[in-house]
Amino acid sequence: MFDINFDSFVNLMKTFRFLDFLDIAITSIIIYSFINLIKKTRAGQLVKGIVILIAVSLLSSWLKFVVLSNILNKFFEFAVITIVIVFQPELRSILEQIGRSKFGTKFGGKIYGLDSLSLQKTRTCIKEIVDSAVSLSSKGTGALIILERKTKLGDIIDTGTIIKAEPSVPIIENIFFDKSPLHDGAVVIKDNKIYAAGCILPLTKNKKISEHVGTRHRAALGISEISDAVVVVVSEETGVISVALGGILTRGYTKEHLKNKLDDELIPKIRERKFYPQFLKKIMDSHKNER
Repeated sequence: MFDINFDSFVNLMKTFRFLDFLDIAITSIIIYSFINLIKKTRAGQLVKGIVILIAVSLLSSWLKFVVLSNILNKFFEFAVITIVIVFQPELRSILEQIGRSKFGTKFGGKIYGLDSLSLQKTRTCIKEIVDSAVSLSSKGTGALIILERKTKLGDIIDTGTIIKAEPSVPIIENIFFDKSPLHDGAVVIKDNKIYAAGCILPLTKNKKISEHVGTRHRAALGISEISDAVVVVVSEETGVISVALGGILTRGYTKEHLKNKLDDELIPKIRERKFYPQFLKKIMDSHKNER
């Protein structure tokens, strides 16, 4: 028996191609990534429920439970539509994460650095935000500043008041002044301008966050979980400057540290990427040779 199985294995390996390996590898990566994504949302519990229902359906068919089998079959006919409706936020979050992944951002052809004028505007914007955060921190004034990147924040902007002003320390300080009607919300920076203020943000769904984390920081984490925005937070209680990015909050930024962080995140390196990475070119060449 062992010899037969071993011979079959050897014959299989002789016909095994590089494209077969790639097929298995890509499928495994997709499945692994999907499992990791659903673990972070309520969809994880959904998958468990579906697996249980499938097991019950198979068991009822095997035991010839006619009524139960028919009910479960009808349920599965409409299950896809029901899942899309009920778990629309989770499905949207999963698709957004895929789009913001390294593959999603690189699969777009050529990427260039900013032109000199845009670069200067971005540097000026960063300087004003950093100076504002430091000034507000010294005065014990809370602030929440969102810097939009690839993920558009139109739905968040719609909850606030449109300003479209050039960023400056006086304007940002006036917005977050505790008597200002807009101070409780967030400021959205778009295209290097203060685009809107008083914006309402979704709170983080991460239940592992300490109960001592305030609403302003929870809102910063919430928007960073559903977008690629860089969020600068100034604590009203302690004056500590924090940055939320990708659902992670880092604290204790100094002026220099904050400037370096924003430079790294907002100023792209001048580069050019080919639409087809080298390994894809290798696959195409291999496929042509087989023909």
